[in-house]
Amino acid sequence: MKALFIGGTGTISSAITRKLLEQGCELYLLNRGNRNDVLPEGAHILQADIHDEDRVAQLIQDLEFDVVADFIAFEPADLERDYRLFADKTKQFIFISSASAYQTPLSDYRITEGTPLSNPYWAYSRNKIACEDYLMKQYREHGFPVTIVRPSHTYDERSIPLGVHGSQGSWQVVKRMLENKPVLIHGDGTSLWTLTHNTDFAKGFIGLMGNIHAIGESVQITSDESLTWNQIYQIIADALGVQMNAVHVSSEFLDATSTQDFRGSLLGDKANTVVFDNSKLKRLVPDFVATTRADQGIKQTVGYILAHPEHQREDEEFDLWCDKVVSALEQAKSIITG
Repeated sequence: MKALFIGGTGTISSAITRKLLEQGCELYLLNRGNRNDVLPEGAHILQADIHDEDRVAQLIQDLEFDVVADFIAFEPADLERDYRLFADKTKQFIFISSASAYQTPLSDYRITEGTPLSNPYWAYSRNKIACEDYLMKQYREHGFPVTIVRPSHTYDERSIPLGVHGSQGSWQVVKRMLENKPVLIHGDGTSLWTLTHNTDFAKGFIGLMGNIHAIGESVQITSDESLTWNQIYQIIADALGVQMNAVHVSSEFLDATSTQDFRGSLLGDKANTVVFDNSKLKRLVPDFVATTRADQGIKQTVGYILAHPEHQREDEEFDLWCDKVVSALEQAKSIITG
């Protein structure tokens, strides 16, 4: 198989890239080359910014592919450009959408590919919906061989999955746990969530590549495991070997008091109970099974980050905000109870 990935080094795509190269795929990565240390050995690198359409057209002038996948398209204009570039260059085009595009709030917590797409809380999700609409129009009217993939919360060894964190990632929450400081959990922590390790996501994704039955289809790829946010945070604390000191706060309050986009990431996503039905994926990829349990995957991730200081990015602004939220709740409690 000959494939081109736009991106290819992120949380979702890195495991796919590694697995394809192990399988002997002729893999091309279209990449700006700003992070050469993470470019996998064995891949053909096409160094360019995908937004430089003329440059990309030059690089692929004499190339054709079995699969082209765009991991970094977020707006319809990105897909309009991709259509111009690859309409006659590939047998399959895979777009990475998002499970956050599904109906929010849900009328049924069980999610299938037939669940309506609607998210008034998050512009990111609405843009993904618009991207899907554009691509399916090209499929219906021009036969553009598109497959839409909808991941949910996918993580790897570099990213501890959390509900509430700052702009610098997960480390500051880990640091608060290690220092026995209160850690914020949105809501009462009992809503159900699904975490998918990127190595499991890769199995489903690779099974869709070159799969004629996936053309014109939308497919979600997630684990079948459901956990509460309380369980997720307790798993992290257990992996760190510390006691959990949780403070539960409404998602609306977190959004109202933070400069972070918690309206989108919480109200439009993580604050909602979701349970994914992966029957369609298993019909298309009969041997797919997610085998990395959350407690196993999170333990590996915690160990990796503790051993790699370059992933320990402190976030003083987020830390101070957490302290202020906890203090405000304590003050409110004392006022009410007298």
